[in-house]
Amino acid sequence: MSLASDFVSHHNYFVTILLMVSGLYIVIASGNMIKKLVGLSLFQTSVYLLYLTPAKIVGGTAPVLDDKFAVYSNPLPHALILTAIVVGIATISLGLAIVTRIYEVYGTIEEDEIFSSDGEI
Repeated sequence: MSLASDFVSHHNYFVTILLMVSGLYIVIASGNMIKKLVGLSLFQTSVYLLYLTPAKIVGGTAPVLDDKFAVYSNPLPHALILTAIVVGIATISLGLAIVTRIYEVYGTIEEDEIFSSDGEI
């Protein structure tokens, strides 16, 4: 099997790895809190893709019992990811609210400036 055919057959995993690495890099390398939240969001998206990619069954149908169908897809991963998306939105919203409050108190959202200020954290 050639490298090109491997990439085409497993492109979802490569996209997942790319999103995961880029999200983790943004969280680690950036001192800006908004950028860190964007990195966390990218990382969460990669986890969603990681769970949903193997959940897709080629030729599978919804789990409605019928004599015409022999292969069924499991709806549980999709339901779990839907719940994870809602929790992720709530997490990002709370993070943005906290960053807004930090900006009101310190006047900046850069970690280095906050830690070097004279105020207490």
